[in-house]
Amino acid sequence: MTAAETLDDIPACTISDAELGCPRAFYSQILSVNASRHLIKKTSIGNRDAASGSNWEPNTDVYIADSRLVINVELAGMRREDLELCIDGNQLIISGQRPDCGRPSGCSFLVMEIHYGPFTCAFELPEGYDLADAVAAYQNGFLKIEVPQAVRPKPERRALHLAEE
Repeated sequence: MTAAETLDDIPACTISDAELGCPRAFYSQILSVNASRHLIKKTSIGNRDAASGSNWEPNTDVYIADSRLVINVELAGMRREDLELCIDGNQLIISGQRPDCGRPSGCSFLVMEIHYGPFTCAFELPEGYDLADAVAAYQNGFLKIEVPQAVRPKPERRALHLAEE
C-alpha cells in the first residue's frame, strides 16, 4: 500500500460462503460434534464490583491431555490466598478478587484492559470426569486444574438367573 492509497481505494471482499465451501457451517458442525463429546459450560456469576463498576471474568483454556480435562485460568496479579475453589456436584466454582494496587487515584486512562475486583465463574463438567480427584496448582499467575476421567468399574462376570414362567 502506498502512502496515497486509502481504505476507500481497496475493493471490498465479496467472496460468499458458498464459494469458500461454507466455512461457518463447517466450523459449526465441528463445534457441535466436539460439544456433544466434551461439553464444558462456563458461567459468570455476579462479577460486578460495586465500588469500581468493573465486570470481568478471567481468560480460560480448557483442553484434554493424557485422559485428563485441564482447566487453565489466567489470574495475573493475584495471590493464592485470594482464590477459592469449590466443588458442587459436577461443577467447579472458582472465585477470587484481584486487588487494584497499581493505579493512582484520579488518573485518566488512555487504554484500560486490566480488570480488577471480584470474579466468580463456574464450570459444569460433562459426565465421565471425577472432580473428587482433581488436582489444582497456582504458579506464575496461572491456576491449573487437572480433572481425571472417572474410573469405571470393570464389569464383573456373573450368572444371570433365568426365571421360570
